[in-house]
Amino acid sequence: MLIHDGIGPAWVWPVVLGLAGLLIGSFAATVILRWPEGRSIARVRSACDGCGRTLKPAELVPLVSAVISRGRCRSCGMRIDPLHWQVEAGCAIIAIAAGIVAPGLAGVAGAILGWLLLTLAVLDLRAFWLPDAIVAPLALLGLAGGVLGLAPDLPDRLWGGLGGRASLWLIAAGYRRWRGRDGLGGGDPKLLGAIGLWLGWRLLPAVLLCAGLIGLGVVLFRMVQGRAMVRDDALPLGTLMALAAYPAWLMMVGMAA
Repeated sequence: MLIHDGIGPAWVWPVVLGLAGLLIGSFAATVILRWPEGRSIARVRSACDGCGRTLKPAELVPLVSAVISRGRCRSCGMRIDPLHWQVEAGCAIIAIAAGIVAPGLAGVAGAILGWLLLTLAVLDLRAFWLPDAIVAPLALLGLAGGVLGLAPDLPDRLWGGLGGRASLWLIAAGYRRWRGRDGLGGGDPKLLGAIGLWLGWRLLPAVLLCAGLIGLGVVLFRMVQGRAMVRDDALPLGTLMALAAYPAWLMMVGMAA
């Protein structure tokens, strides 16, 4: 079933949000690739990392350019990082799903949630980094959704934000006291708090459970490949929580329809 606010035909929302997702994905990929390296995000034009040639607008069309160029620079033939088209496709899929489940304002909100979560998930996976400059807007937008009357209601969101952040902070503090070293990154409690501000407190246990199951699946997959985890290996909890949180939002909205 669909949640529809009556603004235009329902089929328009997946299309419009999907196209927006391609554009957002192009920017998100740039953020993911440049920011951890300290490179400018907004002021430097896109260029080939091999020959340095500035890319023309026709070479920057999301997904289409990657297909036409076969993922390589047309000047030097260097392979272009596939993360570009992967993030573009991911953002489009996220937005289409949001538009199908909740045409209207709720779908727009869900698409934004998914875009931010995907960006954070990949940043944490690649650099073990959950920047406050993304987590804070995610949290504020979660609060804004409650103020605008989107489900869940504002009190549930507030309890979710407080409970999410406090629970992981306490776990991290206890682990540090017990083992004498950090077991969680400083951004993980903030991210779960931000997720709580979107989903409310009731879904947080499910998010943590699903994140744990995904992590267990990764460990088992590595064991099958003969690459068993050792004690000091780390899994990006932020990535696991982000992967669990967006399907939880889809489920929550779909059940409310």
